[in-house]
Amino acid sequence: MNITAGTLARTIILALALINQVLSATGHAVLPIENSQVETLVSTAWTVIASLITWWKNNSFIAAAKAGDVVMKREGESKRENPFDCRARRHAV
Repeated sequence: MNITAGTLARTIILALALINQVLSATGHAVLPIENSQVETLVSTAWTVIASLITWWKNNSFIAAAKAGDVVMKREGESKRENPFDCRARRHAV
């Protein structure tokens, strides 16, 4: 079977979340968290999520990177077929 690492990781996280929810519903304290720790956990989660989103996106700051973005955009546009281009329709027929 070809299972990717991402699929396996998401499945394990889901299983742990479901186990945690069932144990919590039955009155077992799986994660003993005090009220003072909630603020730290929320702040840390917010920072991690923001960091991951920022890391994933293409953030070009210097001139060379911005110029590269322009070239990549032009290349992407030239590879897409224009439905209003008469030459493209002529070849398709």
